[in-house]
Amino acid sequence: MNDGTSAPARQTADDSLTRPFDGASPYDAYVHASVLNHLQQPLTEAPEEMGFVVTTQVMELWFTLIVHEWRAAGTAFAKDDLNAATDALTRSRRALTALNATWAPLAALTPAQFNGFRAAFGNASGFQSAMYRHLEFLLGDKSEAMLRLHGGDPAVHEALSETYRQPSVYDEVLGYLHRQGLPVPERVRGRDMTAPYTADPGVVEVWRRIYTGPQHHPLLTLGELLTDIAELVLRWRFDHVMVVRRAMGAKTGSAGSTGLAWLEQRAGKPVFPELWEVRGGV
Repeated sequence: MNDGTSAPARQTADDSLTRPFDGASPYDAYVHASVLNHLQQPLTEAPEEMGFVVTTQVMELWFTLIVHEWRAAGTAFAKDDLNAATDALTRSRRALTALNATWAPLAALTPAQFNGFRAAFGNASGFQSAMYRHLEFLLGDKSEAMLRLHGGDPAVHEALSETYRQPSVYDEVLGYLHRQGLPVPERVRGRDMTAPYTADPGVVEVWRRIYTGPQHHPLLTLGELLTDIAELVLRWRFDHVMVVRRAMGAKTGSAGSTGLAWLEQRAGKPVFPELWEVRGGV
């Protein structure tokens, strides 16, 4: 069939696509695929271990993106730039949705399949992830013990210490709401930022004013966006519990924790607590 393109023209187009590169391809130079694709080093012959390693590494990349977006949102709130802040939070919501989907390759591991490689990673455990700890600190779940855990790695500890000392995303939100004329209590605005955030009745009242006001107000839209994020975080934690429950039941965790019981306790920790409490009083 003649498509109207001459043979020389087609050959020229093909040549431009297949001409050898001088060194790495532009694609590889940009995304470093050759580096990423050599980071998987299973330690056993278990066929499921490769999926476990890749899935865990992908989760780390999503953590990195979410932390990046939450930092951008916090900076924007501090500058009273609601549009930039909500854009960053919206991007993080998409990333959280993708993060949650990464449980799929691990969700149906049987105990025998998991045991086929579990001993290979020794005392390694997901709760040791520094990037996930950045994520939790940015949610307001500060922990000196979790910070101290990384004391043996100076660069990681220094970076995590900075996040530990800084306001969480939610603290920046509350500061922004106060500057918009809403009565966020001084005890909340002036609190010790290294302490875990706990619900405050004054903040519940702030959100009650927002939620009983105009239903298309930008601040109510912000509240719903934060609630979406909180729900996605809670779903990620719950899915983690279910994956562990299916793969290893109530066995002791690899790092010596109580395993399932420890994860269940973590899963119940509130995220942006007043946004949930206010719904019963609207």
